[in-house]
Amino acid sequence: MGIFQKPALKIRVRGKSNVPEGLWTKCPGCGEVVTKAEFEQNLQVCPKCDHHLTLGAAERIKSLVDEGSFKERDADLLSVDSLKFRGVATYQERLETYRKKTGLKDAVITGDAKIGGHSIGLAVMDFNFIAATMGSVVGEKITRVIERATKNKWPVIIISASGGARMYEGMLSLMQMAKTSGALARHAEAKLPYISILTNPTTAGVMASYASLGDLIIAEPKCMIGFAGPRVIRETTHQELPKGFQTAEFLQDHGLVDMIVPRLRMREVLAQLLDFLHRGK
Repeated sequence: MGIFQKPALKIRVRGKSNVPEGLWTKCPGCGEVVTKAEFEQNLQVCPKCDHHLTLGAAERIKSLVDEGSFKERDADLLSVDSLKFRGVATYQERLETYRKKTGLKDAVITGDAKIGGHSIGLAVMDFNFIAATMGSVVGEKITRVIERATKNKWPVIIISASGGARMYEGMLSLMQMAKTSGALARHAEAKLPYISILTNPTTAGVMASYASLGDLIIAEPKCMIGFAGPRVIRETTHQELPKGFQTAEFLQDHGLVDMIVPRLRMREVLAQLLDFLHRGK
């Protein structure tokens, strides 16, 4: 037996913490732990490193337009399961799930609004609804807001965030690329401005249609922009891809993106651009 006896280890069992769960979140950009309230007050931008998280369509509209000016249009359009898609869950079941989860009827909110006193046609995509994929309803709502703005001689602003065409609708989804682009062509013929805003991520069929057709293309910092994913491109071209080649900064350097504007300055910048592009109208 040893001369010195090791004392028994006493462990105090602490009661449950009084700090409510869900108050904090870890920034994926810098790894800092920040309160969710700070993110919400900062439009889902990290106050430590300016990393931009996903922002819902309703919150984005509120942050951009003149107070009380937004009037939603075509809110009752609903997607249908034309192809009778079957998988782990039917397309209709997925739609119902996301409608309950997000409170949205589909992946875009459209309407009339004012920014800096200028009347505009506005469409804002919401990535929380089936990755903001473009189906028939998304294409139809965007086409209608463009056509209404053309008729009223207003500028159009579309804020994109999308995983591309909605596979559940097959060719009907791909048709929206041509339909929306045709509406924008007529808008351009009327010599009216179109500002396209790209957020993280904007990809595939949306990027290959209306998202890349702006008279001015603005992107949020470090957002992912592209048609196909890096792996698909690498396997197709058999080439090593440049570092960061699908970021807003890379595409600005190579001429696709005109401006990179932080979310907290977007309203101010849009008002200035509309003053210049739509002066006296």
